[in-house]
Amino acid sequence: MKLNLLAVGTKMPSWVTEGYQEYAKRMPRECSLQLHEIMPAKRGKSGSPQQWMREEGERILAAIPANHHVVALDVKGKPWNTEQLAGQLKNWQSDGRDVSLIVGGPDGLTDDCLQRANQRWSLSALTLPHPLVRIVMSEQLYRAWTVLQNHPYHRA
Repeated sequence: MKLNLLAVGTKMPSWVTEGYQEYAKRMPRECSLQLHEIMPAKRGKSGSPQQWMREEGERILAAIPANHHVVALDVKGKPWNTEQLAGQLKNWQSDGRDVSLIVGGPDGLTDDCLQRANQRWSLSALTLPHPLVRIVMSEQLYRAWTVLQNHPYHRA
């Protein structure tokens, strides 16, 4: 199974790239994590948040392969603790499909993106900066995998 992180935003600071890659490289081949950056909409004096969100949403939807299980990161989604995320990871592996985890831009995800999602996951009730979400997600997915492997990384 492949985990694809589809995230709006490019040109991240080096600390973001390094943090994400540190955990992504720890994932095994049979559960690899790959980042796909989605070009953000150009924000300026003309346009609106709805227009920018729609443009980004179209790019996200176009990047999702048809047969993927889709998980949208959404503040209104279900919060999972580490053991619950490990259970989700196990279910995704059993399903036999690859998984696309989608992260919207500063204005969020469109209704079309949320409707395409098979699940909605809330990382936190807090508002997190999008660059930090990449690191938190990669670390949490690695942690969930270690739980399934009975690896000592996670200490409950």
